[in-house]
Amino acid sequence: MSEPGHAPTPGTDKDRPGGWCHWHEGPSGTALLVGAHERNSGPPFALYACAPCREQRGLTPLA
Repeated sequence: MSEPGHAPTPGTDKDRPGGWCHWHEGPSGTALLVGAHERNSGPPFALYACAPCREQRGLTPLA
C-alpha cells in the first residue's frame, strides 16, 4: 500500500461505484474526502481515503 503519488485520470473517481481510496488504490464504500493534491498546472485534485486507511494513517475527513 503506497501513498498517492499520481493524479487519477479525469472523471474516473466519480464514475467508480462506491467510491475510491487513493491510499490502498482500490474501491471502497467508506471513502471520504481527506485532502487535495496540488499540481504544477491546473486545479488540485481531491484525495479520498477509506475507513481502514484513515484509521491506520490518522487521516481526518474534511468537512
